[in-house]
Amino acid sequence: MKFGLFIPQGWRFDLTDIEPSEHWAVMNGLAQHADAGAWDSLWVYDHYHTTPVPSTEATHEAWTLMAAFAASTSRVKLGQMCTCMAYRNPAHLAKVAATVDVISGGRAQMGIGGGWYEHEWRAYGHGFPRPGVRLGMLDEGVQIMRQAWTEGVATLDGKHYQVDGAIVRPLPLQAGGLPLWIAGGGEKVTLRIAAKYATHTNFDGSPDGFAHKSRVLAEHCADVGTDFGAITRSADYNVAIGSTQAEVDERLRILAERSLPHLGAERTENMVGGYRNDASLAVGTPEQIVERLTAMKAAGLTYAIFYFPEAAYDRSGIELFEREVIPHLS
Repeated sequence: MKFGLFIPQGWRFDLTDIEPSEHWAVMNGLAQHADAGAWDSLWVYDHYHTTPVPSTEATHEAWTLMAAFAASTSRVKLGQMCTCMAYRNPAHLAKVAATVDVISGGRAQMGIGGGWYEHEWRAYGHGFPRPGVRLGMLDEGVQIMRQAWTEGVATLDGKHYQVDGAIVRPLPLQAGGLPLWIAGGGEKVTLRIAAKYATHTNFDGSPDGFAHKSRVLAEHCADVGTDFGAITRSADYNVAIGSTQAEVDERLRILAERSLPHLGAERTENMVGGYRNDASLAVGTPEQIVERLTAMKAAGLTYAIFYFPEAAYDRSGIELFEREVIPHLS
């Protein structure tokens, strides 16, 4: 199993109480830590506003961070989970991503999806088309990117996008372009797009959900004639780790205390409750987390990306995970 680490960028109220002038130092410090350690990749989110409620708290832009991390790190892979296709013209996005890949020496990953955060869509003037339209844009956008990265030029007269000889040079350093992580578990459309184009998927990480989505993906692969076994299946997990249950509980108490002023009582309770009843499987002692993830590895999960909500303030959970979880699964 390979491991990715989410870098706090403000979207989940995870840089509050830190001065904006210090945000880059915090984020880059964590990136340097990942680059020097056992992590295969680092990740950011492609969002403009905080969630579950929009606020004036800082949220840093994903592809700007990708370029910065490309220059400041030397080994770790760089991704976003996931870029919303409709937020950028796909030919322009292909150009941006190719540049980041060159700056990084061939380490960029393309996490891509149809998008979901309605407030953000409308606030930035994208409207909020129905799911079928958003997924149609995803399909056409991926076609444009693949063409741009392999041929250096893209042309498509599609329903949603029209490009005519868009030149994308230099090509990405990675042969065939950036690995495509198609994110989302929609069974009729998203997983079919993944079957056609993805090198990686990212969907439900619960035992039952992962098994079901994997079966659906396999069926689509058989239908479109691609190799299911060649697609890396990944999932994201929220982490609250402690050497004892008391330490886990204390970590969650601190998370609730930090979140309460921004989310209010009900949303904070729901958020922390999601950790306590977490289908993410990454809440507990190292022994508990290893046991759960070992079962997921046996089920075909070979890549997992982890979010530590306290990472900007306290690295002890990350360090415990590095010492007592990763060596048992990598």
